[in-house]
Amino acid sequence: MRRSVLPLGLLAVLSAPGAALAHSTAGGEELLPGEFRVRPVITLEGHGGLENNLEGHPQHYAIDGLFGAVFEWGLERGGSFAIEAQLGPALVWGEAEHFYGKVHLDHAEDDDHAEDDDHAEDDDHAEDDHGHAHSDGVPYRRTDVKGYLQARYQPNDRFEMSFTWWPYYVTGDQGEDVIGLKNEIGVKAIWALGDGDVNFALGDGLETIADGIFLSLENRTGWESNKTYLGNYTDPWVGLGFNIDRLNITLSAGPRFYSPGSYANLPFRTDWGGELELEYPVSKSVVLFAHYKPVYSGQSGEGWGVGWQHHIGSGISFSF
Repeated sequence: MRRSVLPLGLLAVLSAPGAALAHSTAGGEELLPGEFRVRPVITLEGHGGLENNLEGHPQHYAIDGLFGAVFEWGLERGGSFAIEAQLGPALVWGEAEHFYGKVHLDHAEDDDHAEDDDHAEDDDHAEDDHGHAHSDGVPYRRTDVKGYLQARYQPNDRFEMSFTWWPYYVTGDQGEDVIGLKNEIGVKAIWALGDGDVNFALGDGLETIADGIFLSLENRTGWESNKTYLGNYTDPWVGLGFNIDRLNITLSAGPRFYSPGSYANLPFRTDWGGELELEYPVSKSVVLFAHYKPVYSGQSGEGWGVGWQHHIGSGISFSF
């Protein structure tokens, strides 16, 4: 396995309720300069989001099956450039995935809410679906379609940049979910302060922990399927990655500077978040992973409250 910015040569993509695909399958043996490789990949993941700071504590759960490929080119000085693309079904329970910080429009936008009310009067069943999504468990809703496209540039073993697009197609009108394509884009940079080679199962002590420290800077922007601009946030986080034998553990945390879209009528705010990620390679082509990300907001407003949001998921990736 080549040494990368993070252990195991796997790029740990920070996930959020709007983007549950947590791990790239890029990585593997180091490529020589000019060498090219294509690997088919399959990612299966189950995940859920709990928005405990919102009225009714809405939840979403899904099982995703994504299929695609990684295209990777070797560069000088051990670097690489990779493009990964995956697409597949998402089985949805409760609410659909959405961009972080989305405010329910029945509180935030009077004009749109008026249209929703008119629609609800014509279709009482739709109103019941909405209510059940909040207060009567998380019933199965439908099968949506989600995708993942990432370009990653790693000039050396200390620095990495990536651009990612998470398209998500809603296949039915239910509650606040509207047929159409949701979009989320992200730009991220990771800088490893050490060589990333920390393995406590091989006798490394606490004095080596500095080798696993990294800095990450990520910005994400999101749009709803009805073209509403939901806002953007920036995470300047500090992280620590280390191994215990083959198990890779990555911890990261820091502030989240969030700017809601104008639809929400909410001010800029600073939230706080963190993430725990686990990766375990069963073989050269199979990786198990899990992640947990809590985010805390200390500011409230119409449709948004003080408290925690949680996202948790686990799955398996295959490469061939």
